[in-house]
Amino acid sequence: MDDAELLAACRGGDQHAFAELVGRYRTNAWHVCLQITGNAHDAEDALQDALTAAWQNLHRFRGEARFNTWLHRIATNAALKVVRRRKLTTSLDDTDDDSPGIDLTDHGSGFDEQVVTSDAVQHALRQLGEDFRVAIVLAEYADLPYADIAEHQQVSVATVKTRIHRARKQLAQSLAAAG
Repeated sequence: MDDAELLAACRGGDQHAFAELVGRYRTNAWHVCLQITGNAHDAEDALQDALTAAWQNLHRFRGEARFNTWLHRIATNAALKVVRRRKLTTSLDDTDDDSPGIDLTDHGSGFDEQVVTSDAVQHALRQLGEDFRVAIVLAEYADLPYADIAEHQQVSVATVKTRIHRARKQLAQSLAAAG
């Protein structure tokens, strides 16, 4: 079944069709949540919130964008909500989760080096402004085209290109300074 057929079944209340449809895009949505929140626990919360919201609001999906784009928008918003909530409740003695959020598989380097590199990338991502972080995560981890990111962020494609360029530049500077 293609996405349109699954959507029709979902709108008819078929939870199995929804599971199959979401299953196609869950991994990318998970990576988006993980890169925005910075840790696996918050990412899982955000993904669960996103999937619940998608099911409950399926009737609002107009089909003007692809389902994948719509789901990523919901996942991004859910992850940002978790980050904002965490910022309000974080105290000085809290510690970050050390789970590596980025798959930096490099068969030539050791596991320890990969963890250090992953931690550095996570730290650098957290240093970006929210608009830049969302743009780069949607481009690099969700593999969304610039037009979809522009629609999600409600800006022009040129603005998205600028945000991604600046985010890459800031990431490179942060990573160079870190090591």
